Amino acid sequence: MKFDTIIIGGGLSGLVCGIRLVKAGRRCVIVSAGQSALHFSSGSFDLLNALPDGSPVECPLEALGQLALQAPEHPYVKLGVERMKALLAEVPAFFAGAGVAVEGQGVRNHYRMTPLGAWHPTWLTLKDFFCCGSPEGKLPWRKAAIFNIAGFLDFYAEFIAGDLKKRGVECSVHLFNMDALEHLRKNPSEMRSANIARVFEKQENLERLGEILRDEAGDAEVVLLPAVFGLERADALACLRRVANRKVMLLPTLPPSVPGIRTQLQLKKYFQDCGGVYMLGDTVMKAEVEDGHVVRVYSYNHGNIPFVADDVVLATGSFFSQGLIAEPGRVYEPVFGLDVKYPEEREQWFDLNFFNRQAYQSFGVETDGGFRGMRGGKVLDNLYVAGAVLGGFNAVKEGCGGGVSILTALAVAQQIMDKRKIG
Repeated sequence: MKFDTIIIGGGLSGLVCGIRLVKAGRRCVIVSAGQSALHFSSGSFDLLNALPDGSPVECPLEALGQLALQAPEHPYVKLGVERMKALLAEVPAFFAGAGVAVEGQGVRNHYRMTPLGAWHPTWLTLKDFFCCGSPEGKLPWRKAAIFNIAGFLDFYAEFIAGDLKKRGVECSVHLFNMDALEHLRKNPSEMRSANIARVFEKQENLERLGEILRDEAGDAEVVLLPAVFGLERADALACLRRVANRKVMLLPTLPPSVPGIRTQLQLKKYFQDCGGVYMLGDTVMKAEVEDGHVVRVYSYNHGNIPFVADDVVLATGSFFSQGLIAEPGRVYEPVFGLDVKYPEEREQWFDLNFFNRQAYQSFGVETDGGFRGMRGGKVLDNLYVAGAVLGGFNAVKEGCGGGVSILTALAVAQQIMDKRKIG
């Protein structure tokens, strides 16, 4: 099977890279094993929230100088300030084209509320989520009504109300139930956000909920709901607002994430609508490399029938999605055997205090400045690496996972396009 570009991994990074390439006329295939980290997304994408030494970051671009001193192998350092600025300018229009509406900009972080009622700095937040410019600033409402589904344990309305009350917002907390939800109560594991969202795909259930909000929210200026709406329909919140006749905003839940799943579905559809081939449920097992060039790639489903392409992009994610594998004595990348930098002593991989910075979270594939993968210290000239499988950054402690995935994917796509123009 011959393509211009093979992308291994169908999560955020693989989809962003694929969309950028197919829109430029490249014939692309994405080979995806299935679920990605987007299914655990909280409805926002972080750019840079903290430096490696723990210093908080309000303006990510202004912090890149310090980042270069503390983490010289960070993907942002390889991108450089000017290229990051150019890529950041592309992102809002990129997502808008895919039907993913986002709010925010890269100059200054804003804040969105977590499922536990804390405030988290971030770069982009999906439209209709409750967010603000500062965790201490004045909120635009005096009264809010928080609604939760009776028996839904992945949303903490009382915690959220407690924080809002500290900021001068009078809150009421409401539990509601509906006949359409009763079948989910037969098994506690069924009362999860994605299953609930399927119930509210039906118009009659949305309208019934809208009536509940209208009748029980009193004089609240805003209704806050767990983000369990709009799995496949974009007008779910608009319907609730129309029937309830008031402003309705969403707050994230614990995983699985309905907005994250919806984002992946939208990006996947856009990729396919633009002409890309998406092979779901397949795993790349191995590759053949000759003279520093990837010549063939083999997947589990296609056996001895190889994928052949001018360029290959590795976007398989980190340990979570098995883009990296850890054994007692080593960490390795399983498809190409790329170089992974990590301490030889296993005791240096982690800290016994769970909440401390964990070294293994910064492990990843080594690349040159153009994000081309390296094996045995030598660059593979047509293999590019993007997203969480890269080394040199800590997505959890630095709050940069979404930004690394999106920006490195765009950068890799641009390099492939530029190389082909020159060729």
